[in-house]
Amino acid sequence: MFHGSLVALITPMQADGSIDEAALENFIEWQIAEGTHGLVPVGTTGESPTLSHEEHKRVVELTIRIAAKRVPVIAGAGSNATAEAINLAQHAQSVGADGVLVVTPYYNKPTQDGLILHYTAIADAIDIPVIIYNIPSRSVIDMSVATMAKLAKHRNIAGVKDATANLSRPLHTAAACGPDFCQLSGEDHTALAFLAAGGHGCISVSANIAPRLCAELHNAWQRGDIAAAMAIQARLLPLHDAMFVETNPAPAKYAASLLGYGTPDCRLPLAPLSEAARAQMHAAMVSVGLIN
Repeated sequence: MFHGSLVALITPMQADGSIDEAALENFIEWQIAEGTHGLVPVGTTGESPTLSHEEHKRVVELTIRIAAKRVPVIAGAGSNATAEAINLAQHAQSVGADGVLVVTPYYNKPTQDGLILHYTAIADAIDIPVIIYNIPSRSVIDMSVATMAKLAKHRNIAGVKDATANLSRPLHTAAACGPDFCQLSGEDHTALAFLAAGGHGCISVSANIAPRLCAELHNAWQRGDIAAAMAIQARLLPLHDAMFVETNPAPAKYAASLLGYGTPDCRLPLAPLSEAARAQMHAAMVSVGLIN
């Protein structure tokens, strides 16, 4: 079910910081028309840390309604409080999500045993697939392959979003968890190499701005046209670089604003993108052919 280019959706906002529902609808329609293979709302890129629970749930509901089963929706449902993650996951299931993305608990620094208890409690509470989101750069902890192998035995734990950028990790994960365990890259620069190491797709930040190119990269890989996939990867490199010149999602939201989707601003404590970073993003979009 989950493969190819899945976009880690931004949450478009008005100038006053309120969610721009019309822009979100237009943005999702554009993503689907451009060939995006799946939608991932209210993750890190969707500014989930600064959305209220009501806003979080509203964005999930809107995304599912607009997608209308044309592409799968994996709803962000992570928290460093297990009970809160269960609540978000149950809500996502109740409104029709195809799966949930659950980040490893940040700040608390649970042990590997704590991770097993956390994910097991969430997976026991719902009947849709759970994708583990392993991102040590943000959550401090790193789920080990051995821990993931234990969790992969649960009927509802279906895969991982791997944002370690460690290209030996998907090899070890496949060996430990089996070929049916869904492996999605969480790092745009290494997405193609991740596929070559046994991955199934990428939950992409750059796909917010270049959905067609990101989808075509995966389509080329699937049909065995490695040269075409590599050419797209090379073309996208300046955009990938610009996407992380400052903290995500500030660069992505600025780029989206140039395309007419919401304002460039994030909610505090993320600052507006600096002038130097704006110039780099603009140049990258011109280089890739996204704007003139």
